[in-house]
Amino acid sequence: MDYKDYYKILGVSEKATSDEIKKAYRKLAMKYHPDRNPGNKAAESHFKEINEANDVLSDPQKRAKYDDLSNSYNSWQRAGGTPGSFRWEDVVGGRGGGGTRISMDDLGDIFGEESGFSDFFKTIFGGMGGQSFGGRGSTRTAYAPQRQPVVYQQQVPVSLHEAYHGTTRMMDINGVRKEIKIPAGVKSGTKVRASGAGPTDESGRGSDIYLIIEVSPDPRFELAGEDILTEKKIDLGTAVLGGEVKVETLSGGVLLKIPPGTQPGRIFRLVGRGMPDLKKKDKFSNLLVKVNVQIPTDITDEQKKFFEKLKGI
Repeated sequence: MDYKDYYKILGVSEKATSDEIKKAYRKLAMKYHPDRNPGNKAAESHFKEINEANDVLSDPQKRAKYDDLSNSYNSWQRAGGTPGSFRWEDVVGGRGGGGTRISMDDLGDIFGEESGFSDFFKTIFGGMGGQSFGGRGSTRTAYAPQRQPVVYQQQVPVSLHEAYHGTTRMMDINGVRKEIKIPAGVKSGTKVRASGAGPTDESGRGSDIYLIIEVSPDPRFELAGEDILTEKKIDLGTAVLGGEVKVETLSGGVLLKIPPGTQPGRIFRLVGRGMPDLKKKDKFSNLLVKVNVQIPTDITDEQKKFFEKLKGI
């Protein structure tokens, strides 16, 4: 299993601040976003890598664990370790608690490539409490109490678009493919239960699998509590005189009326254009639109005279 240098993927130093990480992610995510690279498999693969790196480095707890394990790996490598032979499961196991484990090979059989994260990520961060998922070759086993069904949990990434509209994930259980529905309105941390979909116990009873949702950051929108925040650039003329501009939402474009004299940084609230409520059908949060006024840098002599006249007035 290959080591993932998340700092290198985002192009930041190991001492980068959270703001620097956020800025680097947004720049790369905008460049490699699938909407901007339709049909480009290389861009899609790199976009997933960027999201994975950001998922770890933007979370203080995950970042601390990653840094700790990376230090162990780098020390081992400096001591002459052979690339590719480092036993991550031993290091991860030494830092975790007990709990039953299944191998990543078993997990791959269940989730295939749908889980979205690399084997490196899943080996380190796969266990989300309760039933944990170990690394390849893991043999440690703890037996669940008798008559208590084993519960498996697996982190599953979804895009903000999928969280808004709802989506599905396919699982392969004993050669039978099963579709698991992920409802609209899920958030990071939402648990979606797949009852009896996991491996069977000695009695033949299927275990439950809980998909722990992880909503991937979107370069166009930012979660702001229950609402969504986006930014919109407008020209100076529209800011001064007013007008209408098209704003993208997760459900399509809408026209936003800009009143005369709009100041840079003003936030408009579009009621009901945010995220759907998981528990209340047909209820949506709001979309917050922050206006950024574009100040012209190259102006003609005629425009310069106009602004000088305007300044005098």
